[in-house]
Amino acid sequence: MSTATPTREPDTERRDDHSGSAGSPAKLRRILQYGVLGVLTLLFISPLVYMLSTAFKTTGDAASPDPQWIPSDPTTQAFDAILGNDGTPVVRWLVNSLVAAGLQSLLIVATAALAGYALARMDFAGKKWIFGIIIGTLFIPPVILLIPNYLITSRIGWLDTLAAVIVPGAAGAFGVFFMRQFFLGIPPELEEAAAMDGAGRFRTFLTVVLPLSRPALVTLGMLSFLTNWNDFLWPVYVLFSPESQTLPAGLATLQNANAVRYDLLMAGAVIASVPVLVLYAAAQRFVVEGVSRAGLKG
Repeated sequence: MSTATPTREPDTERRDDHSGSAGSPAKLRRILQYGVLGVLTLLFISPLVYMLSTAFKTTGDAASPDPQWIPSDPTTQAFDAILGNDGTPVVRWLVNSLVAAGLQSLLIVATAALAGYALARMDFAGKKWIFGIIIGTLFIPPVILLIPNYLITSRIGWLDTLAAVIVPGAAGAFGVFFMRQFFLGIPPELEEAAAMDGAGRFRTFLTVVLPLSRPALVTLGMLSFLTNWNDFLWPVYVLFSPESQTLPAGLATLQNANAVRYDLLMAGAVIASVPVLVLYAAAQRFVVEGVSRAGLKG
């Protein structure tokens, strides 16, 4: 007598029901996450959008107490007034800022990479003390060093030159700490393999360590670029002539000379924002990777 084998269709239906019910909370959670990210995105980009909108407004609309996100009568008069005025050489200020920020970033990356590698891989007397002193300087407010740096710059003869806003900040504790932490995360076996092939310490650093450290180098370079680009106090003290001003210090004169012309200020802010946004868009992938891999090892 043959017996029929029971089917498993009811169990399959129950599993399908459970999987469907389990997917609903995940879908709702995903929707909630995207909603929160959307709100945060609007909060972050709204000042940029309003800045861009105000730059294309008339003088009266820019000073109006009623906010207008879309200019009623778009015009480029603010850009024409800034770029066409010999007393406000915005293009010269932009070039000065690009040169100062770019050269200082290169110097910071070079000094921080060398010092960070020495502290991460080399053994020498007083290594821990030196690293502790470097970290301790992070707690010193930068404004305390304003007068000493000014006196040194004055005696060297760098006042009213771009060297005054490039060299004094060319070595910083944060860069050394950041690069040291990244170097500690690189497997030492790679350097040992290079040493077995006959490479010296410096050649190993150039050909093995630096190529692997590209995300950290780009991240540090971009952070250093932004710090110099946004610096206002130091350039005001050491740069005097209009031709040698950097962009933040030069744009401040627009407010003093024109009694809060918001359209001019926003037009200048747009010009100052473009290089930074382009730089970040180009280096975004390296920045995310560099920050995620730097860690706090050691």
